[in-house]
Amino acid sequence: MPKRVDHEERRAQIAEALIRVAGRRGLHAVGMRDVAAEAGVSLRLVQYYFETKEKLLFYGLGHLTDRFTARAGARLAAAGPDPGPRAMVEALLLASLPTDEESRTFHLLYSSYAILSVTDEALAAQPFIDNPDAAENAMTKLLEQAQGAGLADPDADARTEAISLLAMAATMGTSILVGQRTPETAIAVLRHHLDRIFKAAGASERVVASK
Repeated sequence: MPKRVDHEERRAQIAEALIRVAGRRGLHAVGMRDVAAEAGVSLRLVQYYFETKEKLLFYGLGHLTDRFTARAGARLAAAGPDPGPRAMVEALLLASLPTDEESRTFHLLYSSYAILSVTDEALAAQPFIDNPDAAENAMTKLLEQAQGAGLADPDADARTEAISLLAMAATMGTSILVGQRTPETAIAVLRHHLDRIFKAAGASERVVASK
């Protein structure tokens, strides 16, 4: 009896190959033939599932986002059963910094997608992510919770602070990638700004950065 093909598993296999190749060579330099070779499948099979490079790239973006969500969830779980809003904010910010191979690939490719969508009409026609404000909304809610609990500056605008922190983390990530600063320095800067927003907290409110 012929083996039943799991199409979603095959799509994920091809998306993983895309991420590996693009992480080494850059997203702009990757073709469908390169992805097929990396995945160990035929070019025709890649074309069967995705038809065009733009569709492959868009699917790869979703797969990359899912991986980041899982990474952030693992970091939050490691913070303990009741870490508090400061630790949760810090965990989410540090999850996006390129401090290891996994996070380096995420930051590099996510930034590349944004840049490529500016000049690639087919990619630009796709929604960049399903909910572009999800991280901003989540961060704002955490900061509002901290304010309600008396753990953060009550006069701060939670939305503005959330936008600033996320933008800062993205910029810090790029500076790490290009060798402008070390992960430790970037983490120290982020924590400096968190100290400004949050009132003095105990050691349980801190998250140890991944090495």
